[in-house]
Amino acid sequence: MSTSTQAGGTSEARSRLLDTATRIFYAEGIHSVGVDRIIAEAQVTRATLYRHFKGKEELILAYLQQADQGIRGQVAAIEASGLPPADTVRAVARSITEGIRSDGFRGCAFLNAAAEYPDPSHPVHQAVLAHRQWFLETATHLLTRAGCEPATEAGRHFVMLRDGAMAAGCLSDPALISETFLGGVEGILRGHGHAA
Repeated sequence: MSTSTQAGGTSEARSRLLDTATRIFYAEGIHSVGVDRIIAEAQVTRATLYRHFKGKEELILAYLQQADQGIRGQVAAIEASGLPPADTVRAVARSITEGIRSDGFRGCAFLNAAAEYPDPSHPVHQAVLAHRQWFLETATHLLTRAGCEPATEAGRHFVMLRDGAMAAGCLSDPALISETFLGGVEGILRGHGHAA
């Protein structure tokens, strides 16, 4: 077998493991899912799993990293679209509501992981905190550009509304939760100095 085929096979097996773990972790929770089930559903051997991930914790961290990169990519694409600053904030908010309204929505992957790993020193909890810090900084930056003052307060308000919408979105009517969240974002834009 050529090196490129081996590398392609390795990459494909790793992707299958990560995709399987992502699907199951998000749908059912992290602690409730064992490595044996991931191996079985990904249709790989135990040796293949351990060739790509040192253990379940490393697989969990890869799952969260993939979720983080997906959200960063969505925000970057919105920022690159050239919308006026306030409309950029609105577009980020709409992307959040699209997630809430999607089939199989089960809340925020990061809030869910933090609930399962409450120890602030645990690497999973640390990954959650790093993502949340990036999101807070990003929201604050976008709100600064939209003319919101004080932007740090507006950023915290945005993140708090988002957290509430993500938690409520899987407990009650996603359309109503989305509408309420978008109304709250408009309130932030108006209440912190943006008139349009």
